Amino acid sequence: MTTVVQLPAGKALTVRAAADAFLDSLRNPNTVRSYATGVGKTAERIGEARPLAAVVDDEIGEALELLWGTAAVGTWNARRAAVLSWLGWCEEYGYDGPAVPAWTKRLAVPDSETPARSKVAVDRLIARREVHLREKTLWRMLYETAARAEEILGVNIEDLDLAARRCLVKAKGARSKARRRGQAREDLVPETVYWDAGTARLLPRLLRGRPRGPVFVTHRRSGPGKVVSPRVVCPDTGLARLSYGQARALLDEHTAVRGPGTGWDLHEYRHSALTHLGEQGASLLMLMAKSRHKKPENVRRYFKPSPDAIAELTSLLAPGDSRR
Repeated sequence: MTTVVQLPAGKALTVRAAADAFLDSLRNPNTVRSYATGVGKTAERIGEARPLAAVVDDEIGEALELLWGTAAVGTWNARRAAVLSWLGWCEEYGYDGPAVPAWTKRLAVPDSETPARSKVAVDRLIARREVHLREKTLWRMLYETAARAEEILGVNIEDLDLAARRCLVKAKGARSKARRRGQAREDLVPETVYWDAGTARLLPRLLRGRPRGPVFVTHRRSGPGKVVSPRVVCPDTGLARLSYGQARALLDEHTAVRGPGTGWDLHEYRHSALTHLGEQGASLLMLMAKSRHKKPENVRRYFKPSPDAIAELTSLLAPGDSRR
């Protein structure tokens, strides 16, 4: 059902009235919250009481530059998109007004700065004797599945297929393609991730016969004053699911060399795995299948070949006799 919006009478809209009418036309509350900042602050900057028709394109561009010209690329793109939708809506409904000028372009998202660790570094860290079995298993599983940390930390023992070396995870951003009338739509749907021998050797030792509950749990039960949801507690041991913050702190504890907060990040295992697979000749389609990305450009940001890999590739261009 479409939303009925009461439009102001006449075509001479003020900037504030145009902004309010546009925001009132949006059905999704998340979209309203996202767009309200960009539209609201832009309206304040150019003058809320002015007639919308009196505003010129360059004023919109200057307002965007002054407000978010030094912000992160994602913030700039989001605020620009909100104003673009607002002014496009006004034009669609027949209100005279400005447009977002061509010189305020959408910026390309920069490559991720998350580093890719070498395979030797990954193996050495996991092999260290002082690292607990739980962390060894988690880090090896993150690396071999190339999954997101939140996905692996959310896995339950019931989701594991140890014989086939795979399990179901609740994928980030995935949505059901269809639903029956009256059923709630799920924000997360299950997807399959795969691991290999390293994880296969560690998982049974970590589980130690536990038949159900979270795979990765804390070493101690929650205190009496802390309220924990039954969904994140192992029903047999009473131990809570290991949180992302706890897992990140544990990894930092073992890798920091310049004080707390300077160690590795959990997401580096995903970057490292995809980089190493790419260096071994995995095709783009196979990398997309492994990472479960839907767009090739997203996979490209994860691929960071080492200088040695680039040097080896370059050697293929040498004259035939120089490689003998």
